[in-house]
Amino acid sequence: MESERLVYTLDEALAAVGFGKFQGLVLVYAGFGWFSEAIEIMILSFVGPAVKLKWALSSSEESLLSSVVFAGMLIGAYSWGLTSDNYGRRKALLSMTVITSGAGFLSAFSPNYISLLFLRCLVGFGLGGGHVFLSWFLEFIPTLHRGKWMVIISIFWTIGTIFEASLAWIVMPILNWRWLLALSAVPSFSLLLFYRLVPESPRYLCLKGRTVHAHQILEKMALVNQKDLPPGMLISYEIIEVDEEYPSEYTSFLSVAREKISIFRSVLLTSEIRTVQDKCSSTALLTENLQADSLYTDVLITSFAELPGILLSVVIVDRFGRKPAMTIMFILAWVFLLPLVSSQSAILTTGLLFGARMFSMGTFTVACIYAPELYPTSVRSTGAGVASAIGRIGGMVCPLVAVALTSSCHLKEAIILFEVVIAVTVTCILLFPFETSGRELGDSIAVSDSKQALLADNSSSTPSP
Repeated sequence: MESERLVYTLDEALAAVGFGKFQGLVLVYAGFGWFSEAIEIMILSFVGPAVKLKWALSSSEESLLSSVVFAGMLIGAYSWGLTSDNYGRRKALLSMTVITSGAGFLSAFSPNYISLLFLRCLVGFGLGGGHVFLSWFLEFIPTLHRGKWMVIISIFWTIGTIFEASLAWIVMPILNWRWLLALSAVPSFSLLLFYRLVPESPRYLCLKGRTVHAHQILEKMALVNQKDLPPGMLISYEIIEVDEEYPSEYTSFLSVAREKISIFRSVLLTSEIRTVQDKCSSTALLTENLQADSLYTDVLITSFAELPGILLSVVIVDRFGRKPAMTIMFILAWVFLLPLVSSQSAILTTGLLFGARMFSMGTFTVACIYAPELYPTSVRSTGAGVASAIGRIGGMVCPLVAVALTSSCHLKEAIILFEVVIAVTVTCILLFPFETSGRELGDSIAVSDSKQALLADNSSSTPSP
């Protein structure tokens, strides 16, 4: 009977070819996209203070340099999601990379504060498409152990933060912030060099009815992985009958967006706490060079905290599920931040921030898996983009509120604010109605709605005990 089988689905094809060299190459390219994004975000910790000193900016003007980046990301997250879903993952990756690399490099030559604001906002607009890299990579991975590989890609973000902290430590004392901006744009340019090798997502192609093109990519995938495709013909998901064992997971676009409100990067918090503790203490007679060294050291140490956070995510994301993993790790982040409500020694402060960042990174990593898994292929990038856009609100508010509080020696209030946000977020995670661990990806809203209707009919026809 198996020999008479004439058709196979994309999920069956991906399972047959497995995770091999082809997906490894896709992982490297998508990961380098995240590496580049991490660099452009981390640079805010070092360029802001230098520009403030150069152009005699106020604290509000310095904070605005960070806020405009996240404002650009807010717009870009939704825009690149629409572009990806309507014109393809590949075109979206090219467009956003051109904008990010070009604006990032030109910002190094900004003649004044206003031009720097504009160019960094444009960089943020390009960076807003970071979720497209995740969606693109996700669609090449077999269902089995999908969570593990989606966590592993987050290592590139951590490597990017460590790289940028190290680069700033080397470049800033010798050259200046303009050199740091220019050199930090190089990784984005490198993505353009290898763009011609980037394949379109076969899942996206199947959704659009371009099964011949999708089959060609699957053949290349099987060849590189030294595997065989299932016998028969690849069919589009538009004609697959509903599997009554597969429940709908895509009825709400806003539920995951609520969770992303809390996923702001704590890049600025590390440097601000140490700087403010020095400024607000009675022993704040440190030289400028020593303060700079402390900044680079603290950011570098806490950046390394992301590595164990990612490793922890690898261990628990498939074993316990997405929701429990996010809940556990964010509660632990809350516990590590709590002692900072009162003044602590420099070593203890760095250690507590290390733990808080470790578990925050773990939560962020799992959330970045959960969001694209939750949506069908037809709107996956748009849905994840909306969630990411909501998360950027936190990135905009953080420099203006939290940094302003710490700068005015209200460190206790700033920590309490972070704790409240984490507590609200954990509550939202617990209220999410869907768990995506171990489930195949959906491909269209219509199919998901049909499945939901079928499940409802089945449940209503089942006799009560």
